[in-house]
Amino acid sequence: MKLRRLEMMLEDVTGFRQPSPSLEQYMTPAPLASRLVHHAFLAGDIEDMTICDLGCGTGILGIGAALLGASRVDGYDCDTFALEICLENVQKFSVAMNRYHLMLEDGISDLPMHYDTILMNPPFGAQNVHADRPFIDCALKHADVVYGIFNAGSAAFIERYTKKHALIRERFHAMIPLKKSFSFHTKEVCEIPVEILVLDVLK
Repeated sequence: MKLRRLEMMLEDVTGFRQPSPSLEQYMTPAPLASRLVHHAFLAGDIEDMTICDLGCGTGILGIGAALLGASRVDGYDCDTFALEICLENVQKFSVAMNRYHLMLEDGISDLPMHYDTILMNPPFGAQNVHADRPFIDCALKHADVVYGIFNAGSAAFIERYTKKHALIRERFHAMIPLKKSFSFHTKEVCEIPVEILVLDVLK
């Protein structure tokens, strides 16, 4: 599947109805989600692989992986309302229905299995400092490769934090256009610079 086709399909994924500011629930835009997943596909980290959509929210990353031929996708999230929307989104795509499994996880710690690839867009820590660290720790423990969306400028920290546990294979920059979702937002749309990091977990 070509990148543009994947992006068009992921545009149909519904976002959060009542996003939680404490959980930093922002919809991953279809252009960014498709770029990440398609890049992982071209690298051989999606097709016929077991995928974990860590902190899946409404499921856009995992659904993209299912559409590109993942053998199994498990989506984990602590929010039952997000998982309800995720289920609705999965049901829009027959391929995803056969491959996507939803898991309610109150805390990001031990997962029930090891995955070939973990995809994640963890909280940046804007509301709760270091909120991304449990996601990073979990991902390094339970996958061979990790694709994550982080706040721009995070690469140096991630490199230090994952020292002796992972190596940054690739890094590329992107923008997230965040629509006004909460009362403390002052602009209708705010462009947030981010970077996608690909981590190879050391054995």
